[in-house]
Amino acid sequence: MHYRNPVISGFHPDPSVCRSGEDYYLVTSSFEYSPGVPLFHSKDLVHWEPIGHCLTRPEQLDLSKAWTSGGIYAPTIRFHEGMFYMTTTNVSGGGNFIVYTDNPRGVWSDPIFVDQPGIDPDLFFGDDGAVYYSTSWDRDGQGAYQSRIDLRTGQRLSDIKLIWKGTGGQFPEAPHLYRIGQWYYLLIAEGGTEYGHMATVARSTQPDGPFESCPHNPILTHRSLQRPIQATGHGDFVQTPDGRWWAVFLGIRPAGYPMRHHLGRETFLAPVTWTADGWPIIGEGGTVADAMPADGLALRPLPAPAVRDHFEAARLSPAWTFLRTPNPPHWTLAEQTSCLTLHGTPSTLNDGGTPAFVGRRQQHFACRASALMAFDPQHDGEEAGLTVFMNERFHYEIAVTRIRGERKVVFRRRIGSLWKVENEAPWSEASIVLTVRADREQYAFGFASGDDREPFWFGRGECAMLAAEMAGGFTGVIIAMYATGSGSAARTPAHFDWFDYEALD
Repeated sequence: MHYRNPVISGFHPDPSVCRSGEDYYLVTSSFEYSPGVPLFHSKDLVHWEPIGHCLTRPEQLDLSKAWTSGGIYAPTIRFHEGMFYMTTTNVSGGGNFIVYTDNPRGVWSDPIFVDQPGIDPDLFFGDDGAVYYSTSWDRDGQGAYQSRIDLRTGQRLSDIKLIWKGTGGQFPEAPHLYRIGQWYYLLIAEGGTEYGHMATVARSTQPDGPFESCPHNPILTHRSLQRPIQATGHGDFVQTPDGRWWAVFLGIRPAGYPMRHHLGRETFLAPVTWTADGWPIIGEGGTVADAMPADGLALRPLPAPAVRDHFEAARLSPAWTFLRTPNPPHWTLAEQTSCLTLHGTPSTLNDGGTPAFVGRRQQHFACRASALMAFDPQHDGEEAGLTVFMNERFHYEIAVTRIRGERKVVFRRRIGSLWKVENEAPWSEASIVLTVRADREQYAFGFASGDDREPFWFGRGECAMLAAEMAGGFTGVIIAMYATGSGSAARTPAHFDWFDYEALD
């Protein structure tokens, strides 16, 4: 029996995993999006159910100053003595911190900020009760730095010590420390998170070193290989109840040539095997495939998610995300029954601010997203619709707006400093169905007066123009409903009756 990679598709990078009994929990980075740190549950390491986020309150997550691909960087999740701990870095506000809970599906604590600089923090609980905190830093040369901390206060109990510089690859980061048998293993990422990415490992008889490098490094990489999966690295180990070891890690799936990826960095899974001299190797000699043997895993598939969200629940599902820190008056599920309402803010999609924006990750190359929207703008500049969004300088949108007193449907493209309304047409009906259809190469944008009608296709945009290789950053495409007043608060709300996301792969 085989499973398919990635195990969590779309923009879900920097995975970290822990086990409690027969349950696995996994977290990923979220950058400038909120809620922060998506949280997943699994029974088999392959099928992952989104169950919420670790950072859901303003006290936990301040993204008011988050730049593009700023905000929340790589998290680590660990389970120790009945408690779950998650540590991460808010690079735009506060640095490294820890939150904890005894129920990962429930409420996580307020943050405990840690007196140690760097990014990509790791928690390790020593046999002697000491708590070791490791980060990526470049104080005395880039590498993994470590101190012992007071878990209750975040204060350091020892000096910060450089424990390993890696094997010489650029950007040694994402340290994770494990006790396996007589050894302490230190897993890191090197080579940068692009096409030179790799995972390397060292070991020691003490948690603070000295560490010796594995003679087989890198233990995971696809650099210089012609594979459909690229940029593999930034991993974390977990042991199953039967004693086997597995690794989760990030990778990308570029489309076309030259290679470009727009879905973002995704979460992959591979087995860990051990050499005769006690060193780990990830996958098949350090490489992975889209189909991998599920040896030792009792696969438990999950029901397929519903295509349509009718917005009937009291809360949005975990699939939905906001750009930076949302202001609650700008969106609501309570204004109209079974409806998401957006009140446009002065910010536009071009501003790097906080527009009224509720989106979900694009998780499949071929997919269709549609929404039924009622919107009657009363003032020029008021606008609402659907956007395919990479960042404020790279996005496409189809929307209803008011131009010189006339209500219109428009299709617009923003590619770096180039900006153009590609198409526009008058629109007088009370509601509109907006549709985005994607394949590996292009997005098509259309509209109709009802969901039982084929869209009138109104414009197209290349996927490659929204790829990270073009747009920069560490995120992936978000398909979102949005509203704006284009410099002032919109007086007219946009009501979204439903939203569809359907995989066509």
